[in-house]
Amino acid sequence: MAFSGSDAAAKRRAKKPGDSHSRSALLTVPIVLVSTLAISLNLAAPAQAQALAKKPLKSKLAEATPVLSVTAVAAAVQVAPAQYSVVDGDTVSGIAARFGLSTAAVLAQNGLDSRALIFPGQVLTLTQAAAPAAVVAAPAASAASYSVQSGDTISGIAAAQGLKTADVLGANGLTGASVIYPGQVIVLAAAPVLEPAAYVEPVAEIAAATTHTIASGETITAVANAAGVSVQAVLDANGLGWSSIIYPGQVLTLPITVAPASVAVTFPVATSGVVTPMSEEMRQNAQTIVSVGRGAGVSNAGLVVALAAAAQESGLRNVDYGDRDSLGLFQQRPSAGWGTPEQVMDPVRASLAFFGGASNPNPNVTRGLLDIAGWESMTVTQAAQAVQISAYPDYYAKWEASAQAWLSQLG
Repeated sequence: MAFSGSDAAAKRRAKKPGDSHSRSALLTVPIVLVSTLAISLNLAAPAQAQALAKKPLKSKLAEATPVLSVTAVAAAVQVAPAQYSVVDGDTVSGIAARFGLSTAAVLAQNGLDSRALIFPGQVLTLTQAAAPAAVVAAPAASAASYSVQSGDTISGIAAAQGLKTADVLGANGLTGASVIYPGQVIVLAAAPVLEPAAYVEPVAEIAAATTHTIASGETITAVANAAGVSVQAVLDANGLGWSSIIYPGQVLTLPITVAPASVAVTFPVATSGVVTPMSEEMRQNAQTIVSVGRGAGVSNAGLVVALAAAAQESGLRNVDYGDRDSLGLFQQRPSAGWGTPEQVMDPVRASLAFFGGASNPNPNVTRGLLDIAGWESMTVTQAAQAVQISAYPDYYAKWEASAQAWLSQLG
């Protein structure tokens, strides 16, 4: 059928040029934003969206990482309830991300490990994994920062701001013997405290023992099986060998294990602009990161990025659990090419992998900070995100003040 000239013109006008522009615009949406929208609209399970946001890095990605949009991501974070009932499609990492919590803390809070399965209807405790306002010290009303001038002292600065000298020292990780210098930025706030008993960690099984009197016809294998231990364990506990003879009436020691005990630990809490004090474990790991970085020629700015990244990922603790197979200080994933589980649990090697460059232990597989073009002009959170590829990159920023103070302490 033929169309008149006016009909053909009308059909051409019906096809709006904006259609193709809309399709191309959709293709430029940052992958993190796509994954977040997919979760919010129930178009993808959290695990699928996580897979979009965090994937293995290959050598072909050596170009500069674009700065990711985080506005919609931050808006998707909800306030954590005291408890949460698992629904179909949930994952621990997805639940933690939804409420702005650490996956490692949620796992440990509920006595789970990275291989544990959760099921619909299961109730997870979230309250203690969050930072309760009643526990974490809020910054004082006059909280701000102050640039040290020639002749200043901490006591003089504190008095001028109506603060206690001890609070200013603690907020900046200083002691009475610390030296301050002109141009140094001092945080004017009370020192925060660590969140008590944020979660529990199992302690190694405690060995115990009982005895068993051999009856006629019994064998060590039968005795061991009944006690739920290995034959070798029974032999070792009694100084016997595989050729030893046992007899009726003989008393054997049976090693057994009791339920593992638990010990309360603390998880470091960050408040933007306030310095979180380091535990001894945190200090040792921070010192390792700084030493490795200086050996690789990393500037102070790069060391601050690394400290902030490790603090957000693991609390500066070399943990052996995390989201999926993530492990160690930087929660690096063996399945993404960062190394074997033993390698990513090595703080020195993990630090080298984070910094990358000429010292990268995973050349052409993973990309470190020094492999990212223009990282020096990025913010701390942008640079950390370029290495870690987190679904919530804005969380690194809250550790920046702490990382700078820690570096000053460590020298």
